Amino acid sequence: MAEKLWEPGPERIQKTNMYNFINYVNERYNQKLEDYDGLYQWSINDIEQFWVSVWNFSKIIFSQPYHTVLKNSSDMFNSKWFEGASLNFAENLLRHYNLNKPAIISINEQAEIKSLSYPELYAAVARTAAYLQQLGVKPGDRVAGYMANIPETVIAMLAATSIGAIWSSCSPDFGVNGVIDRFGQIEPKVLFTTNGYFYNGKLFDCTEKIIQITGAITSIESVVLVQYVQEIPLPQLSLSAIAFSDIQKQFSAQPIIYTQLPFDHPVYILYSSGTTGKPKCIVHGAGGTLLQHMKELILHTDLKQDDIIFYYTTCGWMMWNWLVSSLATGATIVLFDGSPFHPHPGILWELAEKTGITIFGTSAKYISSLEKTGIEPGKEYDLSRIKTILSTGSPLTKENFYYVYQKIKSNVQLSSISGGTDIISCFALGNPLGPVYAGELQCRGLGMKVESYDPEGKPLINQKGELVCTAPFPSMPLGFWNDPERQKYYQAYFNVYSNVWCHGDFIEITDRGGVIIYGRSDATLNPGGVRIGTAEIYRQVETIPEILDSLVVGQNWHDDVRVILFVKLKPGFTLNEQLVNQIKTVIRKNATPRHVPAKIIAVPDIPYTINGKKVELAVRNVIHNEPVTNREALANPEALNYFKDIPELQQE
Repeated sequence: MAEKLWEPGPERIQKTNMYNFINYVNERYNQKLEDYDGLYQWSINDIEQFWVSVWNFSKIIFSQPYHTVLKNSSDMFNSKWFEGASLNFAENLLRHYNLNKPAIISINEQAEIKSLSYPELYAAVARTAAYLQQLGVKPGDRVAGYMANIPETVIAMLAATSIGAIWSSCSPDFGVNGVIDRFGQIEPKVLFTTNGYFYNGKLFDCTEKIIQITGAITSIESVVLVQYVQEIPLPQLSLSAIAFSDIQKQFSAQPIIYTQLPFDHPVYILYSSGTTGKPKCIVHGAGGTLLQHMKELILHTDLKQDDIIFYYTTCGWMMWNWLVSSLATGATIVLFDGSPFHPHPGILWELAEKTGITIFGTSAKYISSLEKTGIEPGKEYDLSRIKTILSTGSPLTKENFYYVYQKIKSNVQLSSISGGTDIISCFALGNPLGPVYAGELQCRGLGMKVESYDPEGKPLINQKGELVCTAPFPSMPLGFWNDPERQKYYQAYFNVYSNVWCHGDFIEITDRGGVIIYGRSDATLNPGGVRIGTAEIYRQVETIPEILDSLVVGQNWHDDVRVILFVKLKPGFTLNEQLVNQIKTVIRKNATPRHVPAKIIAVPDIPYTINGKKVELAVRNVIHNEPVTNREALANPEALNYFKDIPELQQE
């Protein structure tokens, strides 16, 4: 039985947005709901009324009302939300444009703190939007950001989406190939980019990568250069380029004319991990993203206008998009760019103390790594303003829960949350009305009919199963880019169970409504909560002449996952230190540092199916001493024997 670690008192409960929302629903819809369980059941039993109530409660700004809440409700794959409605994503996020308080507080490893008020943010967006309009950017055009986590990234996104352009971003630690694999598919018209960035005390120059990227992606007509690192001059490019600072000088902050667009007009393109080839480009709609984020931020996170919310993220992770939506509430968002352990392990808690953060978001990997440093943030810093700690990216262990309550803060709501890039939101997350149990996510999200299925499609309680969602929700993707018949989209989520979203996570739903996440049920790697596709690593390894073949898996290690790369060498070569370093350098340079394997091990052969596919899951089972059930499907099943009892896998 999981231990209860925290529970809100009656006074705290009555101050929450969730408490007010229950009263609103009871009054508006003649209900008699008393607690979260009752509210959740109502939200999945009457899904249309629930999402209308979120629309009204969060005061969505729109120019044309919807005429249909949910079309094709019984056909999840073809469902449509809020047809007839017209709105603008950026207009909703900038609704508090005249609020005299910080919209963004930004800090980096150089301890450079910037504060941007809501009127200042609005003016910067207006100038940037005017520039984009001068370039001829129109609704549906793609605007990309190869950007650090700084205010200019938020400004660029809001400027693009105010016009109806589609925003897509990667962090600058992505290598050239990783960026081209992503942006090359969506063909952006404009690229915003930083000239460099800082990480772990080191300065990284991006100018050469920018030259290569803009040379390879021919759709890019203009580049906006942000001189984030003063020591590095802006690159000289052969195509049209302008400094971000010059845009702010040359264009006036005229009132923004927000382009009004349908509810499901695309707003973001995010990327899958690239397990089976190039990353899939996941297209998200403006209305669904906005509505889902409002529900999660206002209700589940209890975000209010006087809050200061922080999430440790890059702009290549969906938590950046989630965090930025907080602007719609009038709260202050805090951006941090750099290593969470530089110049010392307590830097993020020092930031929390300095800025008065009330909602602190991070990853399970960070909490686990922090614990190993021996630091006790609760003793060393004033964390009195923090009311909620959020964690996502990978499952938070019971030990992580205990560490937070013993060494960080005892009187805090610890919300482990779980969803994905696929839905740009969460399936399970926090409940400010309920208790926190060690190792459990507090609840399934309102309006999300989440269940745990066995292989036959029967729901399970208190047993591991596949995470599925059995009813439509607004933040389902519109589809994948360059997938006009939506076949790839269907195969990705609807091909396991009929008319049911299958997410690819193993979960358990407890009899009290909590959720335990056991990780991915497919071959995606997940070190430190960062989803990594095996194909992204294979593409780099294949460029090394000495390697004939390779296979990569994730090994469970110290409450996390580490990347293990197995290589089959060409005859006459050995895996010496020089070759190991070469492999790591190639992967780090062309993918990201997170893709670099913890171990590289030589094996005589790589197992394949009869159809010619590598069997990563079978190898993963072997190294974890778990049974392999599909040997008959293998062309060379004897190759699995090479992965048994490898001494290096028991070592640090």
